[in-house]
Amino acid sequence: MTGSLLGHDSLNSTQAKSMKFFATFALWLGANMVVTTILTGMLLVPDLDFAEALGTVALGTLIGAIPLVLVGLMGQRTGLPTMVLSRRAYGNRGAKLISLINVCMLVGWSWIQALLAGMSLNFAIESTFGYSNLALMTVICEVIVVMVVLRGHLGIERVERWAAVLMLGLSLAVFYALNSHYDLGSLLELPERVDGITIGIAFDIVVATAFSWISSSADYNRNCNSPRTAVCATYLGYFTATLLAMALGAAVSGLSLLNDMPQTYDPTQLLSQFGFGLPAALVIFLSVMTTNIMAVYSATLSAMNLAPEMKFWKPALVIGLVSVFGALIPGILDQFQNFLIIIGGLFIPAFAVIICDYYLIDASRYNADLLKQQRQAGLPTAKFAFAAYLIGAGLSAYWTLISPLSFGSSLPVFLITGALYWSSVKLMLLRDGQQRAPKSLEG
Repeated sequence: MTGSLLGHDSLNSTQAKSMKFFATFALWLGANMVVTTILTGMLLVPDLDFAEALGTVALGTLIGAIPLVLVGLMGQRTGLPTMVLSRRAYGNRGAKLISLINVCMLVGWSWIQALLAGMSLNFAIESTFGYSNLALMTVICEVIVVMVVLRGHLGIERVERWAAVLMLGLSLAVFYALNSHYDLGSLLELPERVDGITIGIAFDIVVATAFSWISSSADYNRNCNSPRTAVCATYLGYFTATLLAMALGAAVSGLSLLNDMPQTYDPTQLLSQFGFGLPAALVIFLSVMTTNIMAVYSATLSAMNLAPEMKFWKPALVIGLVSVFGALIPGILDQFQNFLIIIGGLFIPAFAVIICDYYLIDASRYNADLLKQQRQAGLPTAKFAFAAYLIGAGLSAYWTLISPLSFGSSLPVFLITGALYWSSVKLMLLRDGQQRAPKSLEG
C-alpha cells in the first residue's frame, strides 16, 4: 500500500506525457506567483517610478523567459530532466558537478520558501485563533511540501492546478482590495529615487528571476503532451505570474511610502486593518508552497543524477528534512537579493552552453543514450563547455560585484558564453574535417 502512495519518478524518458495546456500554464503560474517575486517588484519602487517599473518587468520577462522555454522544450522533446541533458555538453562528471551546485541552490531556495510559507501560515492562524508559533508553522509547511513531492510529478500536477486557480482569484481580490482602500492612481505620481536601481539594473534583476527557474524547466516540461504546450503554456503562465506578482510588489511598496508606513513587501500588513489580511496571507501561503514543492522536486531529480541508483523517495525525504532546519536559520530572508545574484552567476553561463549545444550544434545526440553514460562522455566538447562556462561565470562576477554594468550582466554573459562555446566547437569540427579529408583521399 505504501508503494502506491509514493511517486516512482525516474530519470528515464518513458514518463507519461500527462501535462496538457492548462496544467502546464497553471504549473508555471503557480511557480512564479510567489512572495519572492513580489519582493523583487518591491525592490524596483521608488528607485523607478511605477510606470517604468511595470514596463521594465514586462520587457525583462518577455526576453528572460525565452531561455526558460527553450530548455523546457528540450525536456519535452527528449523526455529527460534538466541535469541529464547537461551530460551531453559537459560529460557525465561535469553534469554531476552542475547537479551538485543545483541541489545546493534549490535547497537554499527551499529554505527561503519554507520560512515565507511559515510566516504566512502563522499570520493566518494568529489572526484567526490568536496562536503564534513561527517555527512550528514553518515545520508544518515543509512537511506538507515533502508529502506532496513524495507523490511524484502526477501528485504535483494535481496540487499545482487547483492552487494556481485559487491564487489567481485571490490575487485579483487583493488588487481589488488595495484599489478600494488606497488610491492606486497616486502610484503614478510617486517620485523616483535618483540614487537607486536604474532601469538597466532592474531589467537585469527581472531577467535573472527567469533564469532562476531554468535549471528546473525540463524537469517538468518533459511531461508536456506536445511541443506547443511546452512553449506556449509555459511562456504565458510565467509571463502572467511575473507581471502580476511584481506589479503587486511595486504597488505595495509605493503605497507603503505614500501612506507614511514602513516599506514592506507583505500585502498582509497593508490590508489587515481592513479585514483583508487573511486572504492576502492565503495568497502568499499557497504561492510559496507551490514554488517550494517545485524546488524540492527538482532538487530530488538533480540528486538522482548524482546517484542514479537511488529510489525517488529517498533524496526527496532527505532534502525535505534539510530544508526544514535551514528555514530556521536566523536572517536567511535578508540574503534573498544576494541569492538571486549567485543564481545568475552560476546558471546563466551554464545554460547558455547547453542551449547553444542543443539548438546550434547537434540536437540529435540528446536522447536516452545520455542515461547510459557512467563516466566522462569522451566528447571533445566538454573542455570547451567548461572553458566557456568559467569565462562566463567570471564575467558575471566581475560585472556584478566589481565593475557593474549600467544595463546588468545577465544577457551579456548569456550571449558571450554561448558565442564562445559555439565558435570553439565549430573551429574544432572544421579542424577535424580538414584532417580527415587527406586520409580519405589516400584511401
